[in-house]
Amino acid sequence: MVARAKLECKETPTMPDLSQARVGVIGGSGLYSIPGLRQVEERTVDTPFGAPSDQLRLGELEGVETVFLARHGRHHHLLPSEVPYRANIWAMRSLGVRWLISLSAVGSLQEHLQPRDMVVPDQFIDRTRDRPASFFGDGCVAHVSLADPFCPNLSALLADAAEQGLPEGRRLHRGGTYLCMEGPAFSTRAESKLYRSWDCSVIGMTNHTEARLAREAEVAYASLSMVTDFDCWHEDHDAVSVEMVIGNLQANASATEPILSGLMQRLKQDPPASPAHTALANALITPKDQVTEQTRSNLDLFTTPYWGPFDQASAS
Repeated sequence: MVARAKLECKETPTMPDLSQARVGVIGGSGLYSIPGLRQVEERTVDTPFGAPSDQLRLGELEGVETVFLARHGRHHHLLPSEVPYRANIWAMRSLGVRWLISLSAVGSLQEHLQPRDMVVPDQFIDRTRDRPASFFGDGCVAHVSLADPFCPNLSALLADAAEQGLPEGRRLHRGGTYLCMEGPAFSTRAESKLYRSWDCSVIGMTNHTEARLAREAEVAYASLSMVTDFDCWHEDHDAVSVEMVIGNLQANASATEPILSGLMQRLKQDPPASPAHTALANALITPKDQVTEQTRSNLDLFTTPYWGPFDQASAS
């Protein structure tokens, strides 16, 4: 278990007890397991939002209880739009995850972000559509703050670990805007140039949806975005292809083991409290007595600190 978190927050809202919290890792394209994860137990989790992408793997990494999930499934059978994001985040939270790391392949939208570099972004622009991106609805309204969509404390620890763990010649970039597109096709040249004009740093297909849901689930979220290509804007480089992405991703994937090991050592020593851990404190709008039993039940994992545990038998 992660040691008791150092609490640096106001008295209100009250920070939850994080002493028994776990760390979650979601692996993207080419990252279907964590090297070094010990005492692995595979867990099937049923959620109110359907089945997760795959079984979740519980184990220990550097003495820290860690939960791993392959975002697209271990055989990569899910398109970015087909990933059951709500089920994945609900399952992580149900297993005690309060810090969540995303490992993802991205394209570069800037000259200085070279293939095989890594980026720890701090902002998003969302260009997805028609994805369920909230746990709320069905008679219950909540509005969380997403001004800073990545946890700054967790992101700083991740960047420190990446900077120290990257192979010689690779570069780590702190901060930047992640443009989240729908996919599964890569960008047109016109789109790629438009995103560059917005000063976006990297482009991917998954992280924004995860980050929004993680915030509603009061889970601190950070991303290690691994550059595989220059998208298609760079006239001196070939247009992006699956072969190019996979080749560079495999090279990047080999660097994740020391980075994750270094991150877990830091989290074990001083796990950070995050504004995300109390994101619902002032976000719930609908009075609980006006919420249907089914919706209350679906949300109980997140709303218990504010509404108390939902007892369906008593409510019936």
